[in-house]
Amino acid sequence: MNTASTTPAALETASANTKSKGNFRLLVEAFFSDKLGIIGIIFLVLITLFCFVGPLVYHTNQINTNLNTVHLPPGTPGYPLGTDENGYDLLGRLMVGGQTALIIGFLAAFIATMFGAIWGAIAGYFGGGVDAVMMRIVDTLLSIPSLFLALFIASIVSITPLILILVVALVAWLVPSRLIRGETLSLKSREYVQAVRMMGGSPFRAIFLHIIPNTIGTIMVNASFQIADAILLIAALSYLGLGIPPPATNWGNMLASGTNFTLAGYWWLIYFPGAAIVLTVVAFNFVGDALRSALERRIQ
Repeated sequence: MNTASTTPAALETASANTKSKGNFRLLVEAFFSDKLGIIGIIFLVLITLFCFVGPLVYHTNQINTNLNTVHLPPGTPGYPLGTDENGYDLLGRLMVGGQTALIIGFLAAFIATMFGAIWGAIAGYFGGGVDAVMMRIVDTLLSIPSLFLALFIASIVSITPLILILVVALVAWLVPSRLIRGETLSLKSREYVQAVRMMGGSPFRAIFLHIIPNTIGTIMVNASFQIADAILLIAALSYLGLGIPPPATNWGNMLASGTNFTLAGYWWLIYFPGAAIVLTVVAFNFVGDALRSALERRIQ
């Protein structure tokens, strides 16, 4: 009977895999022990289903105006949340507007986090003059209020969904770049990074295959906060008239339009989109806090 021999390398690999699985299990358990994190996850799942699956079940016309159904209050037969100044069904409008807010928020946060991580890792790894120049650029842009910078950029270009994603990402990558740079300063002295240098590996091999993957925890935590910030920034730009032009909409556009009719008593035009923005942002913050706490527990 033949028996397979177990080499030290195989044992080491198996041990590393077991340790990785154990760390991941501990991370998941720590995350789900946070009640606010669970609430955040549940709400985000529900709001995603509401925005993307809801329109497949609840059909509304969000393109053509209907002046016969203007400003109907919530509870009107056929219009659970009422209608707006153009006769659009507000419930369907919330679904469509949520799609835009979530898609732009996710993509802008992804681009900002990835670009910021690469920028910070390169600056921290090379150090010296490269680090000084790259981080002075970050410091200079950070000294400008993000909303002012976004307003300036949005005012000189024609707003489309792609442009809005890039505008938000352009002002959001600065914080993750500083976070990852700090992590890189610590990681570049580790044995596995030094081994890459000694074996003749390129700096970018060390950065992309060893340093950035080992900052994934920080990247995940920051990404959750970045999505929340992106949704808020999109809402602010839309509120100031620099959002996506009609007939497309998002929660910020809805809120801006609703404020024009607040004194007329049409409270539902601001309450529902405002609640959607606040609750979604709070849910992402709950998830980010839970992830951060889980990572801290695992490290301890």
